[in-house]
Amino acid sequence: MLDESLLDSPEGLAEADRRALLRGAAEAGARVRTAVRHAAEAGVNDLKPDGRPRAVLIAGPGAAATQAADLLGTLAGAGSPVTRLAPTGVAPAAGALRWELPGWAGSVDLLLIATPDGAEPGLALLSEQAYRRGCTVVAVAPARSPLAEAVSGSHGMFIPMATAPYDHEEPLAGASSGVLWALLTPLLALLDRTGLVTAPPEALQKTADRLDGIAERCGPAIVTYSNPAKTLAAELADALPVVWTEGVSAGPAGRRFTAALAELSGKPAVVAELPEALAAHEALLAGRLAAGADPDDFFRDRVEEAPALHARVVLLRDRPIGGLTAAPAARELALTHDTPISELEPQAGGELETLAELIAVTDFAAVYLALASKA
Repeated sequence: MLDESLLDSPEGLAEADRRALLRGAAEAGARVRTAVRHAAEAGVNDLKPDGRPRAVLIAGPGAAATQAADLLGTLAGAGSPVTRLAPTGVAPAAGALRWELPGWAGSVDLLLIATPDGAEPGLALLSEQAYRRGCTVVAVAPARSPLAEAVSGSHGMFIPMATAPYDHEEPLAGASSGVLWALLTPLLALLDRTGLVTAPPEALQKTADRLDGIAERCGPAIVTYSNPAKTLAAELADALPVVWTEGVSAGPAGRRFTAALAELSGKPAVVAELPEALAAHEALLAGRLAAGADPDDFFRDRVEEAPALHARVVLLRDRPIGGLTAAPAARELALTHDTPISELEPQAGGELETLAELIAVTDFAAVYLALASKA
């Protein structure tokens, strides 16, 4: 159940937001600017690499590192050399996780470490292993963390993570907007220098400006009917989100959205890319989750009984690949099965800007859904 009255109560939202999730989303643009400055101060802009690395290996705990690897791999395009190193361990605790370099990793490869903690012994060991193999190591983590000392001792490059004072008040959520952009931005600046992605300082500045604009449109003071993030949260309150993406940037944005829904509000969701999503999810829309699947729903007691869970399509669109679009077919399939559909499409701009807009709006929506949901 969703407390819709809370959505339009900035004071109530602030009181419910014990992990500063709304503040993190609102300050995403500021995090990008701070991270750009930290990268420049660490010497990223002065780097003159001798060609591209053979492989870019990314290691780090939790959702933020996973999503950073997904985003960087997408932005690097076809034939991307970006590979995420998945951790092993008996628990997700910092002290229990371990990472291993592939057997082939060596002097022509680049290891990127991204963590909002910096106290993971496994990452320090990975840095030392990479040094022995001759890999170049770059890490983004909080300043004065154990990882900072380990990377510096291994002759790697350390970039302090852009943090805020409230980051230390509560455990950071992996799905937090502030965490994602604080880790991702320095890596974008670095890979721009290698030629793997296009993220010059002016593009990062435009990205920060776009994030500021979304924060104004989707902030807690903006009422639901004119706030796209609150509207989406209200639409998904009693639904199973079926997220369909179209366009290069929309894919990682959709995957991040479903992960954020699960982490922040415990809401399951499914995600797939068009046009394959139409075949993959047609049976789902035609089954018991279809809007018309429960003939007794009309007679349900709206006060005493919990509403039935029905699917709702969320269509995230960026520039279609090759100019071809499956959006009309997606709308027709949803209409055929009486399934409601929500659509988000960013305003025109560079690839980083449109990606940032899709991420920002869905991040706000996930946060609102988490804060206003009632057990």
